[in-house]
Amino acid sequence: MSLWEQYSNIRAHTESICAALEKEDYVVQPIVDVSPPKWHLGHTTWFFETFILDAFFMGYKAYNPDFNYVFNSYYETIGARVIRTDRGNLSRPTVDEVYRYRAYVDQAMSHLLKTHPPDARLEELLVLGLNHEQQHQELLWYDVKYILGHNPLFPAYGKQHIEQGLAHQEKGWLELSEGVYEIGHSGKGFGFDNELGRHKVYLQRSAVAAGLVSNEEYLEFLEDGGYRNFNFWHAQGWDWVKENEIRAPLYWHLVDGEWLCYGLSGLQKLNLKMPVQHISYYEATAFAQWKGMRLPTEFEWEAIAPKLKWGALWEWTESAYLPYPGFSKAPGALGEYNGKFMVNQMVLRGGSVATPEHHSRITYRNFFHPDLRWMYSGIRLAKSY
Repeated sequence: MSLWEQYSNIRAHTESICAALEKEDYVVQPIVDVSPPKWHLGHTTWFFETFILDAFFMGYKAYNPDFNYVFNSYYETIGARVIRTDRGNLSRPTVDEVYRYRAYVDQAMSHLLKTHPPDARLEELLVLGLNHEQQHQELLWYDVKYILGHNPLFPAYGKQHIEQGLAHQEKGWLELSEGVYEIGHSGKGFGFDNELGRHKVYLQRSAVAAGLVSNEEYLEFLEDGGYRNFNFWHAQGWDWVKENEIRAPLYWHLVDGEWLCYGLSGLQKLNLKMPVQHISYYEATAFAQWKGMRLPTEFEWEAIAPKLKWGALWEWTESAYLPYPGFSKAPGALGEYNGKFMVNQMVLRGGSVATPEHHSRITYRNFFHPDLRWMYSGIRLAKSY
């Protein structure tokens, strides 16, 4: 598949996620972690315009110079930007204008990719840009669900959606032998810089659950007073529970004595056999403590991943998000992509139903703050011997 075909397919997929939305859905920002879908459409376009067209397309004229301020996310090197909490205040540019912006940049990218002589640096940046857009495709699913799931009417996204890919989980345990394992990306094919620095780690003998924790199992924890017993929680986690009056996973609602759960199909009776999802690290570790177990480290997860069925939900690990040996940030703005976030966050592994096809891999390191749970996250248990 040519570079243009790859670009065109991925760009079209982003717009297909938004196809079921109404115009009003595009501009909502209920909380700071949720960006309006319109902003995602503009930001991913800005990435190609800023890092590729401005650098490789001689005489390229920006669609609108103000968009550098509107759609820059966190790149200090690039300059000033709309602060994250104000993205929902951007009633202008309109949704239609953002789609015209995408079409303008796509046309320029088509010309560039079909006429520019082979260039290793151009291809490297393009592949990074495509993976960046795929990351935002996943974020779009998170944000769309949060926007609709916090509408008092609990509207459904549509008849066809990613949650139909969730399935019952396997039972049992998989043994991990004591020994030395190689961790990290091999350098073949695409990998983000935080995956690089392949290195050896020594792991003790342990076991990792073959499947994810189910709603039924998590409900037992809840009904046993899991959210009322400080003994299961980290100190910060217990503060989070009390300050935010957390009583159940995100999207769970107790109505007339029955647990309901909002999903992309709307508000429905909780399916006890499905894996529990939208769980924070604090909740994941509290559940593990209640079970007398723990979460796997990211190294245990990667070592045993060839034996696992993974990809349903991002899985919290017991590992802080830190650099691998030899990690170094790239120069310039692209060096801000991962390295500066290596503090106060925990690693998740495996991908989810929202992850685009072929985007994740065994070495992929996702990371979030421990209180967040609007992403498709779940729990896989581990135990030591």
